[in-house]
Amino acid sequence: MHILISRRNNLSSKGEKNRKDNADQIQMFRQPARLLRRLPSAKRQVFIVNASTRAYPVPKIKIKGEEAVNTSTRAYPVPKIKINGEEAMGELKRIPVNSHNEWDPLEEVIVGRPENACVPPFTVEVKACTYEQYWEFYNCHGGKSFPKEHLQKAKEEIEELCNILEYEGVRVRRPDVIDHNKRFITPDFESSGLYAAMPRDILLVVGNEIIEAPMAWRSRFFEYRAYRSLIKEYFIEGAKWTTAPKPTMSDELYDQNYPIKNVQDRHALAAQGKFVTTEFEPCFDAADFMRVGTDIFVQRSQVTNQMGIEWMRRHLGDKYTIHELSFQDPNPMHIDATFNIIGPGLVIINPDRPCMQLEMFKKAGWKLVTAASPTIPDSHPLYMSSKWLNMNVLMLDEKRALVERDEIPIQKMLESLGIKCVKASIRFANSLGGGFHCWTCDIRRNGQLESYF
Repeated sequence: MHILISRRNNLSSKGEKNRKDNADQIQMFRQPARLLRRLPSAKRQVFIVNASTRAYPVPKIKIKGEEAVNTSTRAYPVPKIKINGEEAMGELKRIPVNSHNEWDPLEEVIVGRPENACVPPFTVEVKACTYEQYWEFYNCHGGKSFPKEHLQKAKEEIEELCNILEYEGVRVRRPDVIDHNKRFITPDFESSGLYAAMPRDILLVVGNEIIEAPMAWRSRFFEYRAYRSLIKEYFIEGAKWTTAPKPTMSDELYDQNYPIKNVQDRHALAAQGKFVTTEFEPCFDAADFMRVGTDIFVQRSQVTNQMGIEWMRRHLGDKYTIHELSFQDPNPMHIDATFNIIGPGLVIINPDRPCMQLEMFKKAGWKLVTAASPTIPDSHPLYMSSKWLNMNVLMLDEKRALVERDEIPIQKMLESLGIKCVKASIRFANSLGGGFHCWTCDIRRNGQLESYF
């Protein structure tokens, strides 16, 4: 514990410097556009990635006949808004939300919270997404808090993660702490909550737009409340904000007789394209989508249905192409521990869940790298996920990845690709269902919209 506190103090001092630098940059962008134009490019604090230094060079393109605009550094006129009688913004301000892929230099990120995490009631959609060895745990503890000691350790890990991100120059934001143990009733169902630990599940950033996902678990119906303060702030500063249609989550959304008793049942049902969620209404988790510039990849899963995918396709329009992928996965839920795109033309693939559409990536000249086997011990509880969280890395830029400290094989694999590993440990946080990519949602990356596929 003394070592942890000492490191936090060290990281905090450096994090304070990074926050000060960030504040200076924000103040600069508040100046009128005519002053910005006078500044030499070196003083604009714009960090441009030279394509010639990339491991996988990708030429810049034009979208619909026009050169792509780097929205992360452009000042836009924004109407003044008053909240409680006070002016909330200046006339010119940098768009606070900008992210087009998974690897541009990371500037701002939301990191989830384990506080008050609650075991979800053991309903049919939860059973379809969890492993048989933990079903008794859900039966006994559904609607109650996760073990307090475990949550405390997870909280300490995530606080250290935040310190490391700040040390690496990334601004860290957190959702509000709310009580997820409270039971609630809607006209269609009643439940208790889950947590606000995985912002990747509920928020999808596409360009300068934040999309709130409707999600599919009843226990996550009110999860958006933990993020509303942040999203309102981004909206006031000029970001786009879209909430996908909220599902009623009535019984019709789920196959109440979904016949799963073992892994073999799961394999057979997945092969037939049968999932616990029906097509009664749109639903999707944001973590089933992977952004690659103008191309977005998605899987049909236990929590994302075809109506949800079609809603996203129509909402984003012709500027983006939605590609649907499928995997030999008995429990498809969230794509980023199965197929993780970590750079332009570079993807980590899960050897236990082969992709059925790999040929399209090979024809496009992509580099496909098989993930190294995970080392997490069998004795460690993973209530909502598999061991393959080792490949659920977060890219800080094309050459730096946030990686589990004890997963040596995946570190060596990344280093062989010329990627530096920034190491942290979130083993107890893993138990709640996510790795570094799941526990975070990148709000701003320094990059522009390009085509890579």
